[in-house]
Amino acid sequence: MTSKAITTPTTHRPASKAPTLFSPIKVGAVEAPNRIFMAPMTRGRATQDHVPTEIMAEYYAQRASAGLIISEAIGVSPEGLGWPFAPGLYTKDMVKGWKNVTDRVHSSGGRIFAQLWHMGRLSHPSFWGGDKPVSASATLRIGECHTYDGKRPYVEARELATQEIPTLIKQFADAAENAMDAGFDGVQLHAANGYLIDQFLRDSSNQRQDQYGGPIENRIRFLVETTQSVVSRVGADRSSVRLSPNGESQGIDDSNQDALFTAAARALSPMNLAFLELRDVGPHGTFGSSDRLQVAPLIRRVYDGPLILNADYTPATAQHTLDIGLADAISWARYFICNRDLPQRFKDGNFRTQSDMSTWYSQGPEGYIDYD
Repeated sequence: MTSKAITTPTTHRPASKAPTLFSPIKVGAVEAPNRIFMAPMTRGRATQDHVPTEIMAEYYAQRASAGLIISEAIGVSPEGLGWPFAPGLYTKDMVKGWKNVTDRVHSSGGRIFAQLWHMGRLSHPSFWGGDKPVSASATLRIGECHTYDGKRPYVEARELATQEIPTLIKQFADAAENAMDAGFDGVQLHAANGYLIDQFLRDSSNQRQDQYGGPIENRIRFLVETTQSVVSRVGADRSSVRLSPNGESQGIDDSNQDALFTAAARALSPMNLAFLELRDVGPHGTFGSSDRLQVAPLIRRVYDGPLILNADYTPATAQHTLDIGLADAISWARYFICNRDLPQRFKDGNFRTQSDMSTWYSQGPEGYIDYD
């Protein structure tokens, strides 16, 4: 297994009265013991029918020392799923499988939110019988997607009719309610990374002429209405959203991302969500196009609730981000793959920075639950 440990100084002192990565924080209904959150990441360990497995319960329980775990993306409907062995949250068996996961996390002292996901045009007809995937508009992602039959070309999406959109919104709300039945501490809407909600947000993928397309205030409508619906089911203090204001993402982009994502954050702020998480350009331009600047400072000015950032941070750059007040916590994905006890390893200044990429999406225990 590929791994690399590095040692970092443990004497860094934050600015006066600024929280450290190890300071507790309250996000909505959750009391997090530290500000080292586990970011969502697909791992492909569910059954072919998208039911969570026992190995998933072990994986998440191992990482219960995170301030908060945000689960891998979880499909809200059969049509919304398009990744082999990814989990769902729309049947009784799925709820039961996730209940085993959350019970294990809680018994290990952890807290966990469910990330709710609809892939939109990034899904493939082979997952549900041949129908086209749906999206904001009839657009096509160039390239190939992963299916149970290997890589296959994407197909052009079908534009959702206006009257169909309430059904999609209800699917997210139903999945949120299922998440609470499964014992999750809260939910996160996956509105990032080029998936369905993001496809509505960005003007390269949203070419609609109705109230969900055109100007920014229309393109954020699907996000706002979906968030409101989820909040009405599970409460604002158990709801969160993830956005990715980081340039091109899985074939889509926006001509004015600063204005778009600032408007989205401004619209979400009055809802008093548990937190907003951003997959932003990193502190040194480490993610996305090199000519992009961080949108996080703009969002910080208009969003009043807890703000979580995720963008290839090191412990030092993460602490600096807390020091200057740009974020309230930082989330990591890849570091949590190969460091099950990442908060302690950060505290000790000795943690792995590389994991075995060949096992990221495989179905066995290797590279999943066997990191010490």
